[in-house]
Amino acid sequence: MSDSPKDSSHPGASRIRGLEQVDRLSVPLPHGTEVTTRVERMTSGGRRIPQGVVGRVVRAKDGGLDIQIVGVGEVWFARDELVPRRPGQVQFAQRREAAWNALGPCVVLETRVGSHAWGLANEQSDVDVRGVFALPLSWTFGLVEAPQDLVSADGSTTYWEARKTVEQALRADPNTLETLFVPGAQALDELGEWFLAEREAFVSQSIFGSFGRYAMSQLDKLTRSQRLAEHRDLLLEWLCEDPAPGLDEVARRLADISPRGAPTPEDALLAAKTYVKQLYRSLSDQGLLAANDFAALTAYARGGGQRPPSARELRPKNAYNLLRLIATATGWLRHGEPVFEATGALKARLLDIKAGQVPLEDVLRDAEAMAPELEAARQESRLPEQPDYARADRLLRRVGDEVARRWVTKVAGPWGHDAPEAPRMEWRDSE
Repeated sequence: MSDSPKDSSHPGASRIRGLEQVDRLSVPLPHGTEVTTRVERMTSGGRRIPQGVVGRVVRAKDGGLDIQIVGVGEVWFARDELVPRRPGQVQFAQRREAAWNALGPCVVLETRVGSHAWGLANEQSDVDVRGVFALPLSWTFGLVEAPQDLVSADGSTTYWEARKTVEQALRADPNTLETLFVPGAQALDELGEWFLAEREAFVSQSIFGSFGRYAMSQLDKLTRSQRLAEHRDLLLEWLCEDPAPGLDEVARRLADISPRGAPTPEDALLAAKTYVKQLYRSLSDQGLLAANDFAALTAYARGGGQRPPSARELRPKNAYNLLRLIATATGWLRHGEPVFEATGALKARLLDIKAGQVPLEDVLRDAEAMAPELEAARQESRLPEQPDYARADRLLRRVGDEVARRWVTKVAGPWGHDAPEAPRMEWRDSE
């Protein structure tokens, strides 16, 4: 048997110490964390929510948290009335908070992105911030893996580590390029100024795929999911029949009524069966099914389970953002410079989509109508076919050299004299 310190399967082995001491009632619960309620609650409408219900953190509010509960909506709970659903989430939340607190001063660039940058914000719009941070040199040593992201508890602010930023930008990742190119991008340190000065190194015709083609494919998936979602109630009704139909029969019925065509009957059947599997997987992840399988879905339906709320990906917000990506890619490919703020007829259309006034099928038709222009812009584009890898490499090396210089000379600031202490690996012998 291995005597590696990472092998804790036998007496005498070593392992990381401290996680067993974590208080599940005080550990932070970031946005998106799955939680279990510790108390019973009555909603304003008189509905009883029993203890032990699974939900997901939406936001921090009034000293507690708003929790999204499937079939109920958002309900407020005090922090000590909730525990993370899975043990790993406790450790993740603790590490994320520690990294955010320690490395916040190491942010070198930040940008307000999202609807505020696109000219599509209203009074209800969230303020989303993205940016870049550089690790102090001491955080790059040792066995403890350094964080690659800093994320605020409410999920509205995210900073990427410098190397990760460069790698994402070279892939023409839309979020990263937006962070670097939005006019309001603000350098908080000389290192951030270097990122802005060298950002053209990341621009290439790859945005045709990462922006345009990606958006087209996602819009098509949204439309398919939207149409299938219309049949969820019917599917649950079928499962209440006596005898209950099996997976193959349910998939056949779905394929017969699906409004979107498929190349072959076999493809239609496969798409329907995939949807059924996605449905019970989603319900299982939400804690509504006893197991992640079709039998559990059948039991859920026959036990009175109701149609779950629409999936997050079906929100109008995502549909209008995908259409915006196509327009941005077309303009960037054609003119060589990005324009993120929507204007004129495009802005009016996007606002209508955001408000839910345009069916997804119409949004898809809009996207399909924009496809020829996107393709023409790619063919005529003067952007380089590939990003400038050598220039990006020089940027990253320059940042690394400067971080090392500040550490060695102990200059004032978060990379030198005032650098946060790097986390240390602690070990103990198992009993």
